[in-house]
Amino acid sequence: MAQCMRATLNPPKTPLYSAKNLTQNPLFPSITSFEAKRKSRKYPKISLSVMSSQNQSQQRNPSIDALLNSGRKEEVFATIKDSVHNCLSETNLLSTVPGLKSKTRGKVRDIYDSGDYLVLVTTDRQSAFDRILASIPFKGQVLNETSLWWFNRTQHITPNAVVSVPDKNVTIAKKCSVFPVEFVVRGFVTGSTDTSLWTVYNNGVRSYCGNLLPNGLVKNQKLTANILTPTTKAEDHDVPVTPDEIIEKGLMTRADFDEAREKALSLFEYGQVHSPDSSRYWIANSYEERFQKGLEPENIDKEFLRLWFRDNCNPYEDKVLPDAPEELVCELAWRYIFLYETITKSRFETPLTKEPIHDRISQNVSSALLSLQ
Repeated sequence: MAQCMRATLNPPKTPLYSAKNLTQNPLFPSITSFEAKRKSRKYPKISLSVMSSQNQSQQRNPSIDALLNSGRKEEVFATIKDSVHNCLSETNLLSTVPGLKSKTRGKVRDIYDSGDYLVLVTTDRQSAFDRILASIPFKGQVLNETSLWWFNRTQHITPNAVVSVPDKNVTIAKKCSVFPVEFVVRGFVTGSTDTSLWTVYNNGVRSYCGNLLPNGLVKNQKLTANILTPTTKAEDHDVPVTPDEIIEKGLMTRADFDEAREKALSLFEYGQVHSPDSSRYWIANSYEERFQKGLEPENIDKEFLRLWFRDNCNPYEDKVLPDAPEELVCELAWRYIFLYETITKSRFETPLTKEPIHDRISQNVSSALLSLQ
């Protein structure tokens, strides 16, 4: 789901919010109900601009090195290195938080059922190739806070289930009925996994998830229009599926699918960048020139870690994977933080103490659930 982006360096410092109130959440001040809203088909896009202390030419075309190796990186990199061994890889709130009934472990999030609500804990686990590759410092916090930022800004497209945000890694949400279908929207022919658009296209597939693809497309080419490539969940991997198959299998009704499709495409078009786990990020300034030369786009996402594992093992079949090099883990942590600050124009705040993350989450979730009773 590749997207081009323009970056803003050293964003202003803004406070983080914590909410423990069902009827009004400071991060989501307008969320007081979850009633469906009137459909709207066109939404303005969010535009991210380039800021730099260099001359005008460099402002228009900063290199990826200039973007990623700014003074801000020096500020946070030492903290990242100190936190490599204090990642949130697993949680066990069932033994520490009263009232939780069950746990579901996803690739990245651990989901706890509290009866009336779901407690979603975003861990630092790094997922690709249908398995866990590593744990990345602060990744869970970045994903949780980036998701909340987007939820707040997309309520005009669709309501969401956010109830409160008691911790940097936690969202408490209203229970919803879940369709067993993942709506993946793509804007470019790219990717390295078995279900990525470039992989299947390069293998000769021209009809993918109900989309007819013309001959002659090349890697990293922009599609003439965004497309939907839904998947369903098998036991340990995603399975591409067509809209007709979704309806025939009874996974969704035609009306539900059409509504979800419209909202997915509208959300994608509105944002064009979302969270570092759901989108690829390319430098817009250099994309066209590099594409014409047949070069890979300059990217600021987790793709480089995927490629390292592809080069050093068989991530789909090897039972035991090599440990990701610490320098790559730290670099990816910095890229997550960089993207958060670029997208939200807010300064990322690391925890003030080295308190074990699990202990902090247990305390905050316990207090939040008590306040919701």
